[in-house]
Amino acid sequence: MSRVGISTVAGAAFALAVALAAARVGEKAGALSNWQALILGIVQGLTELLPISSSGHLILVPWLGDWDYLKRHDEFNQTFDVALHLGTLVAVVAYFRHDVVRLMTAFVTTVRRRRIESPDERVAWFVILATIPAAAAGAAGEGFIADNLGEPWQIAILLAVFGVILWATDRRPETREMHELGPWTALAIGIAQTLALAPGVSRAGVTISAARFLGLDRNSAARFSFLLLIPTVFGAVLLKGITDVLLADLPPGSAGPFVVGMIAAAVSGLVAIWALLGYLRRHDYSLFAVYRLLVAAIVLLLIATGVRDAGF
Repeated sequence: MSRVGISTVAGAAFALAVALAAARVGEKAGALSNWQALILGIVQGLTELLPISSSGHLILVPWLGDWDYLKRHDEFNQTFDVALHLGTLVAVVAYFRHDVVRLMTAFVTTVRRRRIESPDERVAWFVILATIPAAAAGAAGEGFIADNLGEPWQIAILLAVFGVILWATDRRPETREMHELGPWTALAIGIAQTLALAPGVSRAGVTISAARFLGLDRNSAARFSFLLLIPTVFGAVLLKGITDVLLADLPPGSAGPFVVGMIAAAVSGLVAIWALLGYLRRHDYSLFAVYRLLVAAIVLLLIATGVRDAGF
């Protein structure tokens, strides 16, 4: 399907999500509404693929709106978060479908041949190497992260700190492309990705920062970050889908918000990819560093003035 075709399908899907939200299909009074799910889906799609922290924004938006349901139902909140990530996974796979097929073919070729020769074969293995640290850290530290991280004041500090890191690393010279990474540098980016388990860091932001620090050009850094999302999110969606959906009972009124949120995340994710890659042809990452600092300042100001509590 061409980009025009994908845009048409995406537009129709978003219209469907809005219609479902307007008709309140599949939602339950007192639970998360379809409109709230639509907003969170849009936020997820935009912030997951831009270096500004999706997990942080998915906490800050309900915190600002004082959406009690997500505050009182943390397990549902985490499952819904994974469902939204499925939407962004669809967006990335749709946009990079040719790259995905090419890299999967290259990986199979290297296994059969038992050696690595082409740039695509190197990139395929770099993605695998960079995925391993985050997968291990996520499996080992999921409980600790859920219990100890993700408060608005913590998110604000991490947004600011890693915003400065993004700005600083983006000053590095562009010396190589994605296929020139090397296994150890790919692994280093993967280790950096584990930091994104803390809301406010940003998976895209920290992987782009690490890639830029290691000399990748801006376009390659963004593309490698997008490719890393696929196995990372696929693994999380598969695990949560089995444990929290197939083997558990979701509360009544979940169907509507799940569908609406996933559609919105997929469509806004496509928009974010197109916008970022187009933007990087002419600009650097300074805009996103400034945005992170502004959001951090606003959050801390709201907490300091008592408008909102420090926790959620």
